[in-house]
Amino acid sequence: MDAAQLDVALADAAVTVFWTDRADRPEPRAPLTGVHEADLVVVGGGFTGLWAAVEAKRRRPELDVLLLEAHRLGHGGSGRNGGFLSESLTHGLVHGALHWPAELPRLVELGRQNLREIDEFVREHGIDADLRWCGRTAVATEPHEVAELSDEAELHREHGMAARFLGAGGIRADVGSPTYRAGLRLPDAGGLVDPARLTWGLADAAERLGVRVHEASPVRGLRERGGQVLVRTPRARVRAGEVLLGTNAFRAPLRTVRRRVLPVWDYVLVTEPLSDRQWAELGWRDRQGITDSANRFHYYRPTPDGRVLWGGYEPVYYFGGRTDPELARHDASHRQLARGFFRTFPQLEGVRFTHRWGGPIDSTTRFTPLIGRTGRIAYAVGYTGLGVAASRFGARTALDLLWGEDTERTRLELVRRPPLPFPPEPLRWPLVQLTRRALARADQNAGRRGRWLSFLDRHGVGLGS
Repeated sequence: MDAAQLDVALADAAVTVFWTDRADRPEPRAPLTGVHEADLVVVGGGFTGLWAAVEAKRRRPELDVLLLEAHRLGHGGSGRNGGFLSESLTHGLVHGALHWPAELPRLVELGRQNLREIDEFVREHGIDADLRWCGRTAVATEPHEVAELSDEAELHREHGMAARFLGAGGIRADVGSPTYRAGLRLPDAGGLVDPARLTWGLADAAERLGVRVHEASPVRGLRERGGQVLVRTPRARVRAGEVLLGTNAFRAPLRTVRRRVLPVWDYVLVTEPLSDRQWAELGWRDRQGITDSANRFHYYRPTPDGRVLWGGYEPVYYFGGRTDPELARHDASHRQLARGFFRTFPQLEGVRFTHRWGGPIDSTTRFTPLIGRTGRIAYAVGYTGLGVAASRFGARTALDLLWGEDTERTRLELVRRPPLPFPPEPLRWPLVQLTRRALARADQNAGRRGRWLSFLDRHGVGLGS
């Protein structure tokens, strides 16, 4: 597809998140003003913060819990992601087998249990978030990825998960793309959700449990003094017994968190609704989420109203870890995404995009969450793009640590051994760029990692989105 055709396809795409671009979006909640006290202050109104507030009230109903969001609920990754609910707590089964082989069977079961409990909660509270347990599919688009998918299928079976390896004919019969060389259908591996509606449903449930929720209340400082944590916002002061941080990729008011979280920008497109004829040409009967198997991978899924959400591929890091809202528009990334979309689905030539956006993902060097505690402050961040479900696990584990509870979760090496920190600027930016170029070369060189990526692999360090 030439540049002029790409321009036409993107011409009317609003730079706004599809999920929150709705007339029925909840009215803003009032900012916090004045002087207050609370037993627990939760910082961040995304999935981690909301799950933490809900779990705190369910486990200790007598607590006064206050949740503070800097912008609107779901402003960060929770409201603008692809809505993939993954059972994995380890950024995929292969990654888990590499880093935590002894713990992996238990991590797999904890991840499955987490999904079951999310399903129970959504049903119990009547949250209408288009939750569908449709599994997912991984596809190979290059020859070297075929054997890797076959090995991954066997690994899933070893851990009691249904896995169906499909050759080129089988996967193309399921979803019609000429780029597919093989596929791995995982029918029990999670599902899809409308992330904004899940966010709003969690907030309503939290308030029904007695949580005080305030938007437009960015936390500008934390200080422990006299057995309390002093929390400062532009218009309020709070004396808190304890604090839990769920700040995602945004600047956390705690240095140990900032050193270990890299805000990597991810960009997304959403098409106009497809016609019945176009869906028939695609197949895609199960309407599951799909990812390809490259280092720079695409993820995509149908939306409830018959569009296709298409994201990923090239992670972007801005010097100094910038998270400015104006960076949500990135013409080069959006054009690159559109080109990949039409290469994958040439039968959709002429389809236009209605929404495009971008936002930072909270990556860690190990791709898995940073969950910890210092004094009266706990934190759970760093899900590296797989936090829609894992954020609940992170929130519950952070509460365990905050309250000094010895649980199966807190005893996991995944939790006890934190990811290595990223180097500070000005060294951070050139190293990220070096890694990005190395990932691109590996994709172009039959997956061969090269010296730099092999060095990072030996030290358990990477760049993920």
